[in-house]
Amino acid sequence: MTPSDSGKDITLRIAQNPEADELLGRSPLAALVGMLLDQQVPMEWAFTGPYTLAERMGTDDLDAGRIAAYDPDAFTELFTAKPALHRYPGSMAQRVQQLCQYLVAEYDGDASAVWRTATTGDELLERLKALPGFGEQKARIFLALLGKQLGVRPTGWRGAAGPYGEAGSHRSVADITGPESLVEVRAYKQEAKAAAKKAKSAKAAKKPGASSGK
Repeated sequence: MTPSDSGKDITLRIAQNPEADELLGRSPLAALVGMLLDQQVPMEWAFTGPYTLAERMGTDDLDAGRIAAYDPDAFTELFTAKPALHRYPGSMAQRVQQLCQYLVAEYDGDASAVWRTATTGDELLERLKALPGFGEQKARIFLALLGKQLGVRPTGWRGAAGPYGEAGSHRSVADITGPESLVEVRAYKQEAKAAAKKAKSAKAAKKPGASSGK
């Protein structure tokens, strides 16, 4: 665990695995990598990835400099070894390495520097969006995670995080604090996906030339 700005130890329960969550709570890079892996796989799988990767590298933490300089083929093998770290282990290995290479070039390999020196939520959002593999949504979710659970709260952070920053919400990993909230977040995601699919179908039906069903 790592002390937050308030001086309290941070305990995360995103991976639902004590060892993996302990690493996420004390390692800024592990948290970033977990967020990067969080797509098209269960959230627990994604956020257990950094711990599994560290184990396979023979260490108790991740080091951006070491990952950046790792032989690409050998690094990919760390992801593809069974059980695979991700549904798409090859492409995600490449993205993780690109992320670490960026951190080395821009932040001297210090992942926490991405947010430690940001003075506003908007500035932090722009920094996160600049990270390889981080689009608008992923950046906002991670910003919300930083604010809600990791004690990183620059001025305007909730607004910069958008709906993910809302207090009491259950929209993303930023709101997972245990098994019950995991279920709530998963239910929200499923409902949102169903609503989007329904809206897409309705839009397609309104297009000129669409079958009326008669």
